[in-house]
Amino acid sequence: MDPSRRDLEERIAFLQRHVEQQDRVVLELSREVAKLVDRLARVEAKTSAAADGPDAGPPADERPPHW
Repeated sequence: MDPSRRDLEERIAFLQRHVEQQDRVVLELSREVAKLVDRLARVEAKTSAAADGPDAGPPADERPPHW
């Protein structure tokens, strides 16, 4: 086999493996991002519900404790 052809085939094989590895990493990161987006949505909903509750803030006519 021609040395230049062999070199090209080796490079192609390396690049194919590299692309497959990158595909796996991207898929894993995509799954992790989806989990984090879901977690963030739950935290936002929880904090929004807590902020909208009856103890959301001091009444407007109540004096601060240092007065």
